[in-house]
Amino acid sequence: MLASLWGALAMLAGVSLLLLAGGAMAELLDPLGDSVGLAAGLTAAAFATLGAFAVVWGALHLLAARWLKERKAMGRMLMLVLALTNLLVLPFGTALGVYALWALLTNEGRHLFEQPA
Repeated sequence: MLASLWGALAMLAGVSLLLLAGGAMAELLDPLGDSVGLAAGLTAAAFATLGAFAVVWGALHLLAARWLKERKAMGRMLMLVLALTNLLVLPFGTALGVYALWALLTNEGRHLFEQPA
């Protein structure tokens, strides 16, 4: 499923950014020169923030994909919210967002997640 792949790639990018933040922190703690302290601190903070966000973003996609596979209504709602925000991530997020909105908002997609009476 595309949401699982997107989530796994986001988590991979997040872990990579967290590793880069660790490298910047190492430079901050033992700088090669006096002038790199501020740059290393800003870089470490930026990479750590972006990395943590990417890991959470990816985990939400993996959770939504699992719930969609189990046909849970909450998975549909979560994926709709994620699809709307994915529209801003050019170009692959936009494609995934449009596809998810199209698939989940059609009558067939809506009926897949309705509770039996």
